Amino acid sequence: MNTYFLEQLIASPSALPAHTSPINLAPCALTIGNFDGVHLGHQAMLAQVREIAQAQNLGSAVMIFEPQPREFFAPATAPARLTNLAEKQALLAEHGVETLIVASFDTDFRSLSAQAFADILAKRLNVKALVLGDDFRFGHDRTGDSQFLRDYGLDVTNLHTVIDNGGKASRISSTRVRDLLLAGDIDAANTLLGRDYAIAGIVVGGDQIGRTMDFPTANIDLQRLKPALHGIFAVDVVSLDDHGKVIANGLTTQVINGKSGVTGLRPHSLFGTASIGIRPSVDKGSDWRLEVHFPELQADLYGLNLQVRFLHYLHGERHYDGLEALKVGIHNDVTALLEWRAEQPN
Repeated sequence: MNTYFLEQLIASPSALPAHTSPINLAPCALTIGNFDGVHLGHQAMLAQVREIAQAQNLGSAVMIFEPQPREFFAPATAPARLTNLAEKQALLAEHGVETLIVASFDTDFRSLSAQAFADILAKRLNVKALVLGDDFRFGHDRTGDSQFLRDYGLDVTNLHTVIDNGGKASRISSTRVRDLLLAGDIDAANTLLGRDYAIAGIVVGGDQIGRTMDFPTANIDLQRLKPALHGIFAVDVVSLDDHGKVIANGLTTQVINGKSGVTGLRPHSLFGTASIGIRPSVDKGSDWRLEVHFPELQADLYGLNLQVRFLHYLHGERHYDGLEALKVGIHNDVTALLEWRAEQPN
């Protein structure tokens, strides 16, 4: 999948760096949206784009926004991210998207008129067909819609709301997935996602509080304003290469002193106990962290790109009075989650 920033594609030749040629996209079928989580509803949109692209001999393309619009308008109250940009890129590529266009959602972009945005689609991005949700709006003050684009001369297919087959047959949405994850209902969230929920990120330096209590953790860079789930979880973890592919035995190659950890539930993974949230017991305010403790592992994990798959919710974040109480709480959590692991098939 090729990824471009919209600014690259619409810049005038005089504004480009020296010896850089304008990028001309091949004719494409395009869908537009946040695609946060790339859930089953999003996947239905992508399938429709692929079908139209194949029928009309077009490329398949997606436009997303960074930051997501509500993060631009009200970052403090914006919905938690299900997927950061890198995770979204990997998922869209898995679903056959050939071209990803990242539009920087800023003051200039939100000020575009509906006419100007349609001109960009048709004249700069070479869009020949669009697949849009039935509630899609765009342009300054959201004055544009699917009918506007049809009147402009573009071929627009509207995909109606996708519902799940559960008892209430409710709309599949990123909001529903967030609500389920926040409630610790991982299985129900996974059903709407069509896959197991996971977070990927680089292991970075932390404050090493866990190490002082004999529970060292890998501090994983979240690359989002806040995560979509909070609390204590059983996880399994794999190491990813630069292309987002799982490295065979990527964690066990880092082992020190023969302490190789507990086997995870998927190939090439190690079992871990994860805390994700603001760590109320260490008074770090709104400093969101994903920290994973690997029982029976001694290894240097700094700089690795790890994917953490959430398996089982134990409980929400708790406040402990002092580090000694926190240490006891962590010990109890690790013990309980190891007992859960022992009950799972190898």
